[in-house]
Amino acid sequence: MTPPARTDTSRVMTDTKTANAYLKTRVMTASPEELRLLLLDGSIKFAYQARTGLQRRDHEMTYLGFSQCRDIVLELLNTIRVEPAPEIARAVQELYTFMYGELVKASIDKDIARLDEVIELLEYERETWVMAIERAADEREAGMATALGSGTGTGPERKPISFQA
Repeated sequence: MTPPARTDTSRVMTDTKTANAYLKTRVMTASPEELRLLLLDGSIKFAYQARTGLQRRDHEMTYLGFSQCRDIVLELLNTIRVEPAPEIARAVQELYTFMYGELVKASIDKDIARLDEVIELLEYERETWVMAIERAADEREAGMATALGSGTGTGPERKPISFQA
């Protein structure tokens, strides 16, 4: 006896479960820097979902995209640590506050152009964050190489960049 053929619905459900399990593992094993990057990726994904919903006049897709994107931007805003660099933290807080307000206005007015500006800012923020992560990794590697190479540890001390969310 052969097993029943899987329907497209069951395949989609299995694919979704696999994707969710992968994402959960990725989140649980990510560094603080990587978690922030995942949040930025999610905000961009949901902003595009809202954009597609607006274009298709799909109210549910639009609502879900905007609400998820706003929630993530709010999370990004609330997790900024002020202590390491207060001036930079304030500037980034102002950026996220601005983006949040623009998302609210874009969703109320069904304004794709306004949403596109937020998407552009989120993508720029993501690119900047990736460069910062790479720079921090390079500095850590250089610091380790210096410490291992000299054997004395008497070289100039370099403080790593802190990215804790």
